[in-house]
Amino acid sequence: MRAARSRTSANLSRREFLDSVAAASCAAVLGVAREAWAGEETSTGVATNVADFLKVPRGPHAIPGPFPGRVVRIEDNRALVAERFDAGVIRGMVEEGIRRLTGTDMKRSFALFFAPDDIVGIKVNPVGAPLISTRVEVVDALVRWLVDNGVRAKQIVIWDRFEAMLGDAGFTRAHFPGVGIEGLQMMDENGDGWRDSSGRHRSEGNFDLAAAYVVPGVEGKGVRGYQDDVFYLNQHVFNGEASYFGALVTRRLTKIINVAAYKNTGHAISMATKNLGYGAVCNTGRLHAPLGLAVNTEVLAAPWLRDKLVLNVTDGLRGQFDGGPDQNAQFVFPNRALYFATDPFALDTVCHQELVAKRRAMGVTVDEHPRTTDYLRYGQRLGLGVADPSRIRLLRVVA
Repeated sequence: MRAARSRTSANLSRREFLDSVAAASCAAVLGVAREAWAGEETSTGVATNVADFLKVPRGPHAIPGPFPGRVVRIEDNRALVAERFDAGVIRGMVEEGIRRLTGTDMKRSFALFFAPDDIVGIKVNPVGAPLISTRVEVVDALVRWLVDNGVRAKQIVIWDRFEAMLGDAGFTRAHFPGVGIEGLQMMDENGDGWRDSSGRHRSEGNFDLAAAYVVPGVEGKGVRGYQDDVFYLNQHVFNGEASYFGALVTRRLTKIINVAAYKNTGHAISMATKNLGYGAVCNTGRLHAPLGLAVNTEVLAAPWLRDKLVLNVTDGLRGQFDGGPDQNAQFVFPNRALYFATDPFALDTVCHQELVAKRRAMGVTVDEHPRTTDYLRYGQRLGLGVADPSRIRLLRVVA
């Protein structure tokens, strides 16, 4: 990097599935957030088991990590030129972002977060490929950093909730030899159905029934945005009041790198906290109406995420300011920036403010209702991060 200056039916098809997930997500969040700090968050008034998560003693790597309230933004116009991504430039941006965040070199930065025997999960966002999903070039650079410092390729897993989307976004075993590529929810090998010959969901074994986000009285029946209960269950695996965490997250991974895409969902954002809040558990469609973005906060409060999430990277090489979270080409723009933080709430606060400013600049309606930033303040109250803009330290680096 050059010198920088700081400043369904049981046989729902794969394509139908991808379209339906995007449609349900787009309809999930309405309203917009206020940019300014608004004091205490408002309560959803919905009972959950978040108090149980908070009773578990925090681990040594628990969020917000060693740099609460610190966000680094790295921008380089060479990263994306004429719709072509430059992998070498992007690798330099990743390394610069990590060094600026930690204040040290790549080897010492690695030791701050990882040990060579860690099992590292890289959570990507493949929704909206190829326009507005996590770029493989960013993940390539992160994998190289891990491997160069002693983590074997077989100890790295690139993952998302939905297996069907990973390949479309370029996350394949051919591109990442030796690295695990896993989805928590999967169809058959032909992409034609969720159920096996006995009628059981193929993904049941991928979830940890001893680790759940529980919302009493809110079941996966009659969920808005789904044509019927069978259609909902095909995508969400289980009915009932529990959203189970992926067993990959609870039993296998020891550390997590969260690599979100830079985009909106309704008037809010779909970035760092949402990438895990709605991406690490099943049975989520039922949660949109009663809880909305509060899910992002409460799921991240669970020890299986809170204590393993050591680094957040928001891929803003491209951005999308409206029509998200699936791709909508008329709202996609070259942003040519990557964002780094150990604190996902500070990171989302910064990116939310940026995206609101972009919406205004593009003449898109901005609603000042605090509903879609309450979850950030809620995260601060729970000790998971910093959301008060006056306490966030943003370092901008422009190559």
